[in-house]
Amino acid sequence: MDNTNQGKSLIKGDVAIFLRGLIIGKVLTLMVIGGLLWWLLKPGLLSRNNSDSSSQSLKTTSSNASTFGSLADVPTDSFNYGGSTAWAPIRQVVDSQILSARPELKLRYLDPVNGSPGSTSGIRMLLNGQLDFAQSSRPLTDEEQTIAKKRGITLEQRQVGIDGIAVVVNPSLKVPGLTVDQLQQIYLGQVTNWNQVGGPNLPITPFSQRPENADTIIFSSNSGLKQRALGSNVKYVYSTTEAVRQLSKTPGGIYYASARAVVPQCRVKPLPLGRTAADLVSPYREPLVSPEQCPRQRNQVNTEAIKNGSYPITSNLFVIIKQNKGQEHKVGDAYAKLLLTDQGQKAIEQAGFVSVR
Repeated sequence: MDNTNQGKSLIKGDVAIFLRGLIIGKVLTLMVIGGLLWWLLKPGLLSRNNSDSSSQSLKTTSSNASTFGSLADVPTDSFNYGGSTAWAPIRQVVDSQILSARPELKLRYLDPVNGSPGSTSGIRMLLNGQLDFAQSSRPLTDEEQTIAKKRGITLEQRQVGIDGIAVVVNPSLKVPGLTVDQLQQIYLGQVTNWNQVGGPNLPITPFSQRPENADTIIFSSNSGLKQRALGSNVKYVYSTTEAVRQLSKTPGGIYYASARAVVPQCRVKPLPLGRTAADLVSPYREPLVSPEQCPRQRNQVNTEAIKNGSYPITSNLFVIIKQNKGQEHKVGDAYAKLLLTDQGQKAIEQAGFVSVR
């Protein structure tokens, strides 16, 4: 090969090497740039992936949430139930949703033939075989448990919600509030004038349902006061409706009942309560709605204070179930479980009470 041809071959070889190096260099540059871009975008991708994962998790949780329709072993038949008047909003709001979702379950509310409706009469009717399960806004008493035992019956109380006990007075009464002790002294007849508790010189007229029929209590079972007779000045009423009517005409009147039943009423004023005079808590959400603003606006129950325990008097809502392994047991158990589903607990809150889950 001559020198000319040899030079040309060398030049071609150098060009090939140069081009190969250039291509490799570009590939490496693209790889570096691609890696850099991936590294910069990685947090956003992770964030989006996490967001998608969280969204999917929420969808899964939502789809797995317990509902009235998802509960198994709901008996198919007609059943009778009854009891506490404080449960009226639950019967209106919650039970209607249950019966719509589970039409195979037919529930009929029964009032007592004799006496006023309430927790006591409902439990008595359950023991007498007139009801398949009962609704109570207080725990079973020792006496009721004893009667059940003598009849060979075992009763279970299953809590499904919480209610506050509110104290209401005539709207014209000027008093900052009461302690639990002052309230109890009023109903025991030990405090008889409002000037004894920071109010005007005005006799106190306490209204109450008869203790044996009352759905709410202001003396706990371990207070030593539960069995004491109320004061001679206490005026007994058949129902909360009657009490509200009487209070609107009695300047010195006072009454206590389910917060859900009396706080929204236009003709009475709910009072703050406290364990001490320094920690009075309103049973209503501030600010107070005046009678002049009602019914365009109504006071709402302070469910947050009831839930966190700062409100001093509450009552638990129980389904009373016969543990006899029969149809009564099945329907009582199913009804309580329906109320304790996610849907049931939300509906209880819609009715103005506090959930337990």
